[in-house]
Amino acid sequence: MKKLLNVTETNETAWEELLGETITIICLTYIYTGKLIGINGDCILLEDPSIVYETGPFSTNEWKDSQALPNNLFVHFNCIESFGIIK
Repeated sequence: MKKLLNVTETNETAWEELLGETITIICLTYIYTGKLIGINGDCILLEDPSIVYETGPFSTNEWKDSQALPNNLFVHFNCIESFGIIK
């Protein structure tokens, strides 16, 4: 049996819903993390971004090896495979 318990409809995109959150973006080559502060038709903008070189266990609150980048980072949608709040 399939049962639907609760449905909430919103006009926001997933990206709009995550604005202001620290997110993780899994891209073609690297994993990035940072605060999502901007979205347009081509890319997103991360504040205080880092490249995650080694995740470590996902059950912990910190990445095993992440390197802070010196400036905000634009990431093009074509490179993004998945995204969300992970840590």
